[in-house]
This record gives sequence, structure tokens and C-alpha cells, in this order.
Amino acid sequence: MATNVVLLLLILLAVSVPVAAAIGVLAIFVGENYSTMPVIRAIAESFWQTGREAILIAIPLFILLGEILLRSGIAQRMYDAMAKWLSWLPGGLMHSNIGACAMFSATSGSSVATAATVSTVALPEVDKRGYNERLFLGTLAAGGTLGILIPPSINLIVYGLLTDTSVPDLYLAGFLPGFLLASLFMITVIIACMWRPSWGGERIRATWGERFRSLIDLVPPLLLFMVVVGSIYAGFATPTEAASLGVVFALILAACYGRLSLKMILRAVEGAMTTSAMVMLIILAAVFLNFVLGVAGVIQAMTQGITSMGLEPFELLFLIIGFLIVLGCFMETYSMLILTAPLLVPIIAGLDFGLGSADANKVWFGIIMIILLEAALITPPVGVNLYVVQGVRGRGSITDTIVGSLPFVLTMFIMIGLIIVFPAITLNIFQDYVVPHISWFFEDFLGSLFRESGPPAGGSK
Repeated sequence: MATNVVLLLLILLAVSVPVAAAIGVLAIFVGENYSTMPVIRAIAESFWQTGREAILIAIPLFILLGEILLRSGIAQRMYDAMAKWLSWLPGGLMHSNIGACAMFSATSGSSVATAATVSTVALPEVDKRGYNERLFLGTLAAGGTLGILIPPSINLIVYGLLTDTSVPDLYLAGFLPGFLLASLFMITVIIACMWRPSWGGERIRATWGERFRSLIDLVPPLLLFMVVVGSIYAGFATPTEAASLGVVFALILAACYGRLSLKMILRAVEGAMTTSAMVMLIILAAVFLNFVLGVAGVIQAMTQGITSMGLEPFELLFLIIGFLIVLGCFMETYSMLILTAPLLVPIIAGLDFGLGSADANKVWFGIIMIILLEAALITPPVGVNLYVVQGVRGRGSITDTIVGSLPFVLTMFIMIGLIIVFPAITLNIFQDYVVPHISWFFEDFLGSLFRESGPPAGGSK
């Protein structure tokens, strides 16, 4: 039964049926052939209940946030500042590509928006400064993938919804791996340019005065990051409320830069609606499919089949990772996440990896899975970021972008190995050391300022 379900899905995707439609057709097929109940009658209730989930509101809000940043000029200023600080390294502006992607990821939550924005700013520099074009393209495609790992990540929200995992815990777990992966990307560039110095192109020279003056252009994205993520961990806002705060703050920043206009808002809303409609339809269809698979016993059959293989927990983990690597070559990341997370996470949660609890297993595996989704974004033939960067480039063959991205795929596998060997990277460091300081800053320090500035005792309320 499980084999038939997988084969039908692959056939539907192979003949280019839209993902949401393929998932819906698969759900109806399973319900009609393997369920003893008329589950098709539950489709309206499933859509309604899923659509009412408050956490889902964060998705279109974060997409809108990315659209506003894309059109406000903040990205250009941020990239120029990164260039002044990082271009002295072997590889020059390629480090600025990765740094700008990391910072933009920390505000937009979207991989596609990150790759498109930074590529638009950076690609004119390739020929002008004599970089190796393939490696330069690879830094843009790989750097863009950080958008689904560094909080606020839309994919982490979807993962949390599908697997009943705390989104704030997932955001905490994604911080260090996200910025550590960005650092590994930069090390990859340094190694490549030390091996072939001609690939590094012309470096941008900047005085210390110019560097320090450019820091002002890094302040807006940092403030936006504090508003969005800081409000979550201070207990001021849920992820959904934090997303709405981010949109309002992004509009304020656009106004400060003189870029806020009705035309800009309409274009941002239009772009956000188009992307949100696609994502939400896939989510609704996938949640209904998960319901049907559960009623028909497919999930239970797959779980029993995998566990009956008698593999040790880490052997099973590596088998699942290999499966996701292969699947990532042929499926779009949202579809891959939505279809596989509800099937695989219950298996991982029930195994003993020495992490202490099923919830810890889910958070830890969630970060591993998101990095595998990042790899899927830059592996052919369905690597979305490859096509985004090539589309912005507008010339040549996509083979250049693919070849340039391959070293960074290997870097992602190294990152996954580090997380497996040192799970504290995702589970302990931020919870033990960073969160207490965040809570102190927002609750005690700022709270005391507000209390001191309040009305005097006995005054009007």
C-alpha cells in the first residue's frame, strides 16, 4: 500500500501536475481505495480547521516582510556595508554575498526572497571585478538557502505545525547552526580562493573610517531582527504577532528611506499574495493527505516497515538522511517538508538518541531536516535557488550555477555531521546562555525603564 502511494505521487510529479493538485489527487485515491470510511467528506472540515490555525498567519506576513525589504533599498545598503567589512578576505565580495544573505535571512524568513534580492545587488560585480563566475553564483545560491534555517524561518513554522513541535524552540535551535553554516560557507570560499587565487577577483579597498560609517546601514536589519525574534523570546509576542510587528517596522524603515509609496505597497502585497496562495494551498492539501494516510493506516504501515528492519537508531537516521538527499533532487522543498515530516518525525521521536526526550528528538531532527531542505534548494534538477539565481543572471547556462553550488552542498553535509556528533549545537547552547540574557534585556532592563517612566504614584491612570 505504501509503495503504491509513493509511486503514484512520483508519477503525478513527473508529469508536471501542480504540487497542490498532485497531493489532493493522491489523498482522494488513498481514501477511495484504502479507507473503510468516506474520508472525502471531511475535506471541507480539514481545510477549515487547518486554515484557522493562528500560526499559519505568520507565513503570509513573513513573505510580505521580505517583499517590503526587497523594494525598500535596505538590501543594497546592507550589501555595500558587508562589502566594506568582508571583501578583504580571499574571495572578496563572495563573502559579502554570504554575509548579506545571512543578515537578510534573519529578517525575511524566505530563501527565494533572499537569493533573489542579494543576487540582484551582487551579480553586476562579477565581470567588473574579475571573479570566477561559477563560484560567485554558487555563493549566491547557497547563501540564499540560509533563509529557511536562520529565524524567522517560514519552513520551521510549517515543520512545527505539522509535527506539533514548539516554534520558539525550533527558532532557538536554528540560530547557531544557521550562522555556523554561513561561516562554513565562507571557509569554503577561502579554501577555494587560496587553491586558485585568480578566482578571488579584485578586492574592494576601504578605510577604517569608511567601514565604521557603513555600520549605520546594518542597523535597520539588526533592529528588525530584534523586533521580530526578540519579541518572541521576551514573551511579548507569538511568532504570528512578531511577524506583524516586523511588517509594521519594515514599513517604518521604508518610510525613513523615502521609499514608502502606494505603488511600492501594492507591488509588495501582490508578490506576497501570489507566493502565499501557492504555499497555503500546498499546506491545506498536505494536511488533508496526512489525515487520509492516518485513517487508511499508511503511516502506521510505513512506521512498522521501517522499525521492523531492526536497525540501530543512528543507522536508521542515516538511512532517512540518504532518502531525503535523493528525494531532494526531485521535489520542491515545501512539498518535501510537508509530505515527509509527518511520516518521519514520529519514527525519530520514538528512538533513543540520548537526547532525553521525544520533544528534543523532534527539535534536533528538525534542524537536520531543514539543512537537507537547504541542500535540495541547490541540487538539480529541481533546485529552486539555482533557477532564481540563474533568472537574475539572465545569460549563460544554468550548469554554471549548478557546478558552483556543489562545494556548498558538501559543506552542508559537514554541518549535518557536526549536529549529529555535537547535538548541543541545537539543543543547549542558546537555551543555557543566550536566552537568559535576552529575557533579562527585554523583561528586566526595558521593563524597568517603562516602569520608571510611568505615571507617578497617586497620579491619573
